[in-house]
Amino acid sequence: MNAPASSATTERDRNPDWPTLALADWKDTFDTLHMWTQIVGKTRLGLAPMQNHWWQVTLYVSPRGLTTSAIPFDAGVFSAEFDFLDHRLVLRTSEGATRTLALAPRTVADFHAEYVDALRSLGIDFRFARPSPVEVEMSIPFAEDRQHASYDPEAARKWWQILRSTDRVMERFRSRFVGKASPAHFFWGSFDHATTRFSGRPAPTHPGGAPNCPDYVMVEAYSHECASCGVWPGGMGYEEPAFYAYAYPEPDGYARYPVSPAGARYDTALREFVLPYDIARDAADPDAALLEFFQSTYEAAAELAHWNRAALERPRASGPP
Repeated sequence: MNAPASSATTERDRNPDWPTLALADWKDTFDTLHMWTQIVGKTRLGLAPMQNHWWQVTLYVSPRGLTTSAIPFDAGVFSAEFDFLDHRLVLRTSEGATRTLALAPRTVADFHAEYVDALRSLGIDFRFARPSPVEVEMSIPFAEDRQHASYDPEAARKWWQILRSTDRVMERFRSRFVGKASPAHFFWGSFDHATTRFSGRPAPTHPGGAPNCPDYVMVEAYSHECASCGVWPGGMGYEEPAFYAYAYPEPDGYARYPVSPAGARYDTALREFVLPYDIARDAADPDAALLEFFQSTYEAAAELAHWNRAALERPRASGPP
């Protein structure tokens, strides 16, 4: 019997840091995992103190998957980690208690019920202020969602490998900037991994408009002039993961600014620069190609919007070797 496309080893998977992952091969798993990460992420949203641009709600790449990091609750702190090696969600408290949920084919409603029960068994009596997903066209309440129920462990592991490799490049990119910048973090609403740099100047009020998401979320996220870059699973004509970069507000001439590497381009539908995943993956040095994309698109924003680059950037020769 032939292996499923999502788990088959191909010539293009010769570099395990950058595996192939066609969106069509794991779309159902992606949709289900998107809902599961929203459930866990909304727990952090409800319990963690507010930070600028919603930085307190994100997840982070870990050695095994995605983690919330420490979340405060009455008795101390706890964390939730999606483990994409053993395929389980692990809850740990500062008191030493642990609970696990299997990552396997199951409905969102079932996952939600078991997750809430696990929290309560740890003394975390959490209630969702808005118990349904955001930034999606069809927002089914978590407790009622029996439509999304897929989980391909190999595809989930590959997505984490892409996040892990992207995170590695982002940390190098972040080291070049001394101004205000976000961590490299995973937004469960849009299901993308991103880092953002800021000029230090306030931005025009964002118009909002994200599906099933209050406008104030985007107003806070884009309160200050910024340049952002990241990776998402694909869509809008991209059949694999794709890297992106955008500026808010977008300066005049941004779409026409020359960026690199070859194959990177401005997408008029997305209003973002995009580097298709296969171009970066197939480069002689994928890390260098992606770093070049992040750097050149940042320079497009910083040059055209007249950022104070001398004050915001670390001199390339400074710092430890």
